[in-house]
Amino acid sequence: MLGECGMQERDRRGLRKYAVTLCKEMVVDELFIQSLQTDDILTDSMAESILAEPTSHKRSWRLLSLLPKRGPRAFSSFCSALRDTEQQHLCALLTESPERDGERQRYVDSPLPLPTQEGMVPAKRARTQESMEMCLDADSPITSSVLPCTPDFYLKHCQQSYSMVSSPRGLALVISNVSFDPCAAPDLDSRKGGEVDEEVLRKVFTELDYIVTVRRDLTAQGMRECIEQFGRRQQHQTVSSCVVCLLSHGVEGAIYGTDGQLLELDWVFEAFDNAHCPLLQNKPKMFFIQACRGEEMDCGVEQSDGPERTQSPGCEQRDAGREGEGDGDTRQMEERGRLRVKLPQRSDMICGFASLKGTAAMRNTKRGSWFIQEVNSALRFRARDTHLSDILVQVNGRIKDREGYAPGTPHHRCKEMSEFTSSLCKDLYLFPKYHPQY
Repeated sequence: MLGECGMQERDRRGLRKYAVTLCKEMVVDELFIQSLQTDDILTDSMAESILAEPTSHKRSWRLLSLLPKRGPRAFSSFCSALRDTEQQHLCALLTESPERDGERQRYVDSPLPLPTQEGMVPAKRARTQESMEMCLDADSPITSSVLPCTPDFYLKHCQQSYSMVSSPRGLALVISNVSFDPCAAPDLDSRKGGEVDEEVLRKVFTELDYIVTVRRDLTAQGMRECIEQFGRRQQHQTVSSCVVCLLSHGVEGAIYGTDGQLLELDWVFEAFDNAHCPLLQNKPKMFFIQACRGEEMDCGVEQSDGPERTQSPGCEQRDAGREGEGDGDTRQMEERGRLRVKLPQRSDMICGFASLKGTAAMRNTKRGSWFIQEVNSALRFRARDTHLSDILVQVNGRIKDREGYAPGTPHHRCKEMSEFTSSLCKDLYLFPKYHPQY
């Protein structure tokens, strides 16, 4: 039985029967929605309304409420989208139930591929503690173009922010360790999906007008030499900023080289401080660290009823009277006026971490890590009118809402929480695709 402009009643019943399971387990991301748009099941406005929902649960509910009204092909297209996004278990749930004995015959006449055992994703094995960068979920990298900054926005915000007018905006270094020496580092698994992260970062920073250098699979000493050479490049003198992305296995305060040796992150930051990298003094230096910071897996906690708790406001301490001390001494002021301005040892840096201290980071073997996916998406859609600190706050919010899917393993419904540290002294707008004319 087929309603006007609707799907078959049997298909409707299947969606209703498993709606709760679908809303709990289905990942509705841009790739999933694009598949339905390609089949003309969803219009652009429908796709936008689904993706605008703040949580995965709400996106799923909105999609399921629209599908029964989208014609007789909507169900088969929906099942195809599930298979294309590695959610075959949900497709099987809908198509292999006892009341659908004739389902496979209906698929024979369909141009869409049959769900087969060969296409099923094998159960994910439990990861060792030495390899705690989990490979989970099914979101895909966003590839939409970076949205441009408008001239009006630039003129309103350029005075109170870091100067970002050079073209290129700066140099970017991406070090990505994917394969590790099985003899020197037998406990470090290959970081499948790491190559996706490096390509995502190369593309987004190239679009943001950075000259991007990508280095793959370096030992700890190789990373040191690469970073030292990068920091000495004379082109830093004529550009506005710098980006360093480090992707590897790690522990708190360090990342692994392919030889199983550790590179201390504090050494990395020191290499770009005001003493060791004078070419970048007073210029913003951005760091993105995709690595575990410990072995603990964040299993999450159930949110209690009522509003989220907030901490009591902290007390802002005064600077023990140091600022302005001796202001009445005219002679000391004149002496200070004759001295060259001094900078702190380390300033104008911002660093985004994929996970909190002591916890593991999450990575999908085909679509890359959660953190790099969200950084990529936020830069593409929000850099036009949002400074980097707020962009990383938004990344934190997106990471907070994500949840791993790995049924039958300890990592099912696992969580991650990113964070960032900053010694920036101004707003850092990237002003994408805008170049002032002087």
